[in-house]
Amino acid sequence: MGTNGNEEVTSLYSLSCRDRRFSKHIHDNVHGNIYLDPVPLMIKVFLEMTFCLLLMQFFLQFVDTEQFQRLRELKQLGLTHMVYPGAVHSRFEHSLGVYWLAGEAVHTVQGHQGSEINIERNDIRTVKLAGLLHDVGHGPFSHLFEREFLPRVLNGSEWSHEDMSVKMIDYIVDAHHIEIDSAILNNVKEMVLASSANASQNTVNEKRFLYDIVANGQNGIDVDKFDYIVRDSRACGLGCNFQFQRLLETMRVMGDEICYRAKDYLTVHKLFATRADLHRTVYTHAKVKAIELMVVDALTLAHGELSISASIQEPAKFWKLDDSILRQIETSDKQELKKARDLVLRIRRRDLYQFCNEFAVPKDKQEHFKDITPQDIVCSQKNGDTPLNEEDISVSIVKINLTRGRSNPLERIMRVITNFR
Repeated sequence: MGTNGNEEVTSLYSLSCRDRRFSKHIHDNVHGNIYLDPVPLMIKVFLEMTFCLLLMQFFLQFVDTEQFQRLRELKQLGLTHMVYPGAVHSRFEHSLGVYWLAGEAVHTVQGHQGSEINIERNDIRTVKLAGLLHDVGHGPFSHLFEREFLPRVLNGSEWSHEDMSVKMIDYIVDAHHIEIDSAILNNVKEMVLASSANASQNTVNEKRFLYDIVANGQNGIDVDKFDYIVRDSRACGLGCNFQFQRLLETMRVMGDEICYRAKDYLTVHKLFATRADLHRTVYTHAKVKAIELMVVDALTLAHGELSISASIQEPAKFWKLDDSILRQIETSDKQELKKARDLVLRIRRRDLYQFCNEFAVPKDKQEHFKDITPQDIVCSQKNGDTPLNEEDISVSIVKINLTRGRSNPLERIMRVITNFR
């Protein structure tokens, strides 16, 4: 009788995973329908000697929180929409996309390799949850907040959105009383940090490959890039010849590492080449950089009055900070915010900082240009009618490479690209 009961539960579980009636779906303009799958809870009723199957909307417990919904108010590309009007997509939809691709990736390797790599239900939940929450601690205006604004007002701050995402995950679990296994929670946080400077130094004894699906700190091939490269290209009206589906369908695990077919090396190269092209044509567009510099100046001028950085270590306050802070400055009547407000109004009226010139520095000459300052520009200018002062100049040094400073990403990835059937 016990055996029959177990077989019945297994059958019901399989059915629930296939039957989309038990899932909530969201239509995404990149991936189509994204399903937030339920998680089965099996309860044994001893009086009747039967099993009951309950379906809990596990992922929705995180999605339907004010902390996760805040991602709707964070534009994925920060201020880029002021140059590319279509780039208004948010971190919310990107996070759902990474959740979906993380699940597709782990299901792919499980389907092809089965018990060989011993992927369990909790492994699938963990990877998908890491994909869902990997950006939940992101600051306003894409990476401008942590790379430009905070270092300026906090004297070289090394705050990162990955670290805040980990804090925010703990906060969401505690604030909303979400029941989650502590081991799963810890693994989710390690996966979120996997490609950051603060990645755990602890050696993962088994299933190391799972930690490279969402944020790959080893070679940079991960579903986070799969999603944002296609999503950003589409939003900006650009063509995209990188097709993540090819890599997603053929990935396998060998030596506890995710590998790809040798003949897919061109697709891997396109991943990094497309990313570099987006940096050149979109992320570091001259007018985008001008607007970003103006916003950093405005935020810096407003910082004394608004104490913008005061919440960066406290998730309970930080989740209330989003892109709307620019509108808050713009519509304020406070005299203390006048200079910041005037800068924002200049942006609205397209009275932007003027782009002067750019120089592409060869790799072998970069050592001589790494510390260039406004003073260097002033000293090198020729006599003219309108001489420049140091305060008139902003120097933006941008390094664009295929990945991690290497000229060819395949130098690192070649050892994991292999032949298999």
